[in-house]
Amino acid sequence: MMHRLFIGLRPPREIRAALIAIMGGVGGARWQSDDQLHLTLRYIGEVDHRTAEEIAITLARVHAPPLTVALHGVGQFHKQGRTDAIWAGVAPGDALHRLHHKIDHALVALGLPAEGRAFRPHITLARLARSLGVADQVDAFVATHAALASPPFAFSHITLFESQLTRDGARYEVVDRWPIDG
Repeated sequence: MMHRLFIGLRPPREIRAALIAIMGGVGGARWQSDDQLHLTLRYIGEVDHRTAEEIAITLARVHAPPLTVALHGVGQFHKQGRTDAIWAGVAPGDALHRLHHKIDHALVALGLPAEGRAFRPHITLARLARSLGVADQVDAFVATHAALASPPFAFSHITLFESQLTRDGARYEVVDRWPIDG
């Protein structure tokens, strides 16, 4: 059996509630549920059971200083000329970048490929299968929420998630989590 894995950080309940409160107004968008809201530190992809166990053992040895950030604006990702995701930014990103690099390095030492894309700390708010005809709505959402900000908040755990794709979108299950303890 294969496991589709990624490593993420779950924002506190009040931050998730603030994000859910701004969702809406874009036709056809699949807004993330509370269970789906996270910041991806490293996408892993499909691995076998043994590799999944090795990843968990490796992550248990990764230590991170406390991570305090704040929500900082919203934006959109494009793929092949169309918007495919709307996100909330997180800043400052220096500690997140260091943790991403530490985790990526540990996974490469296990034999996994290095992360192939640039790390941009964000929390996905919505996915768009087709953004045809809703570009104005996406632009309006981004303009309306461009000044999104929150009080500083801390991430308390590094979490290993398993993603299961369903007809209704991805469902995430916590495989394991480790406290951020410094």
